[in-house]
Amino acid sequence: MGERLRKLGIRLAKARSTTLFQLAAELPAAVFARALGINITVADKWQRAAAGD
Repeated sequence: MGERLRKLGIRLAKARSTTLFQLAAELPAAVFARALGINITVADKWQRAAAGD
């Protein structure tokens, strides 16, 4: 599937980062961390980056 998306011009890493930024901007850090199974500190860093802090 990844190869098929690349042929269509969709860059997976860029799409993933964009999605994570959007989620981080919209969800509280605790919910974001739990939903993705990541550490709360990492979720907090994503949230700060998404907010432009």
